[in-house]
Amino acid sequence: MNTISWDLYRTFLAVLRTGSLSAGARDLGLTQPTAGRHVEALERALGYPLFTRSQQGLRPTDAALSLQPYAETLASTAAAMERHATGASGDISGVVRISASDVIGIEVLPPILAALQDEHPHLTIELSLSDAVEDLLRRDADIAIRMTNPAQEALVAQRIGNVPIGLHAHQRYLDRYGMPLSPADLKGHRFIGFDRKTAFIRAMEVRFQAMMPTFPALDELNWSYRIDSNVAQLAAIRAGVGIGFCQTGVARRDPDLVRILPDVFELPLETWVVMHENLRGGLRWRKTFDALVQGLRDYARETRPQD
Repeated sequence: MNTISWDLYRTFLAVLRTGSLSAGARDLGLTQPTAGRHVEALERALGYPLFTRSQQGLRPTDAALSLQPYAETLASTAAAMERHATGASGDISGVVRISASDVIGIEVLPPILAALQDEHPHLTIELSLSDAVEDLLRRDADIAIRMTNPAQEALVAQRIGNVPIGLHAHQRYLDRYGMPLSPADLKGHRFIGFDRKTAFIRAMEVRFQAMMPTFPALDELNWSYRIDSNVAQLAAIRAGVGIGFCQTGVARRDPDLVRILPDVFELPLETWVVMHENLRGGLRWRKTFDALVQGLRDYARETRPQD
């Protein structure tokens, strides 16, 4: 089994993720017959079937599902090795993979990374945008921007500071429905929020109620627009759908977004830039790490109360 080519596992993983030979082949830039041959070759080498055909496409067998985490580890390792190999020289070039939340990645990072690439044009940036905490020890990403204090060892971390979350609404919404003047007034307004409570959301709710005991219970508010994306929630706020939660630094860039009850509601998110300690000696990772720390600290300063 040690002689099985990584190409076969890579194709297996692509087909498993996409649910079909054609989609998996497209992801890898292969033809469908080639992807089929790879899967068949892996099945022969392993001695058991990996997929069964159904009307919904290819269904993985139990054996395939048990193999998936090992194939995922191989994929992460291969990607990390490729990124390391392209940056082994002293030149600032190659790939740096950054993990961040969607709002940070879309609203905050582009000008920071554009300036970095202007200075180092051979540097390639990969952004993984998700609220999930990617494992830096497994090298799912090289550098991560996290809204929690990193608990893992063997990590280099720089604290950015607190990025506050506030309640905001578009001026158009407030012109139509009025400005809430007290926490009690919020019960008569439409709210934008998440469609399901993840562990992170539940933790934020507990923290929220502890910090602001006079604020209405979140379950008492009218959550009329629910979606599992921070960026989509921000778009809904900008469209005048209702009142929503937004980073104050992002909201300040849009003159039509109005802060609601700033003296009553503010939820600070402690922010960190983190990377694996083994990357400290690599010039491209260190330069990217330093640029992110400086750029995000500048952004955090924008969120401080204005005189």
